[in-house]
Amino acid sequence: MNTQDQLYRFVFESLDIRGEIVQMDASWKAVLERYAYPAAVAEQLGQAMAAVILLSATIKYDGSLILQSQGNGPLRTLVVQATRQRTVRGLARWEGELPEGNLAKLYGTGQMMLTVVNRGGERYQGIVGLEGENLAEALEGYFNNSEQLATRFWLVADGERAAGLFLQQLPSELDRQAEWQRIGMLAETITRDELLNLPVQTLLHRLFHEEQVRLFEPEPVAFRCSCSRERIADSLRAMGKAELLSILEEQGAIEVDCDFCNKHYRFDAIDTEQLFIDGVPIDTSDTPQ
Repeated sequence: MNTQDQLYRFVFESLDIRGEIVQMDASWKAVLERYAYPAAVAEQLGQAMAAVILLSATIKYDGSLILQSQGNGPLRTLVVQATRQRTVRGLARWEGELPEGNLAKLYGTGQMMLTVVNRGGERYQGIVGLEGENLAEALEGYFNNSEQLATRFWLVADGERAAGLFLQQLPSELDRQAEWQRIGMLAETITRDELLNLPVQTLLHRLFHEEQVRLFEPEPVAFRCSCSRERIADSLRAMGKAELLSILEEQGAIEVDCDFCNKHYRFDAIDTEQLFIDGVPIDTSDTPQ
């Protein structure tokens, strides 16, 4: 079994079609270890993680790419973030029992947001209705409508691995519709087990052995949370000193947990005073628990 966390990019020579495959093992398990997600929630979260890594290689940005789905059904919120360095983190929030079925049964009435946050604060956000049988169909609808590029996704996840296949037709002056349909039909033969477990070279050969496919060197994928004591301190400082002192008086300390990685940060009275003293660096020796 192929157990490496990798993103692979490939192109079909002379067909103006590009593709990607991602397979996640340790990076996916790192997310599962932090919360006891029900199987239905974990499946949706794993598919979203695979999707955001695939998207991170197709959208130009210098910062982070965030995929968020939310609705009024049992699965309330799902957020996944990736960086250009192919690091990823994610979380989901739900209420009650989750039924089996399509997105409408899981999310109720919902929407999907794709947000690009560039360094310096520049943002781009696209929002579409959360429609379709699964996340792959919702993303295909987003690209077909917003980007006007024919795009296909295959996304799978279980308790061990998460994986995804992406195909996109590139702009061309030639009529490539027949070739696009042929490649799509070949890709439709992929099975859940193959996408999760086959080595990428074997998978591509099984699907497209009659095509000229150029496979590029893989890029490593890793779970990483961007939280830090400095970032938490910035957020607390924005609340204002009076508000923080009120919390201290009531609770004795300010406790903050990171939703993505479950790290715990604690600020006592001295730490809080230091937040508002110019020139005093934040003490980072207190490793979050």
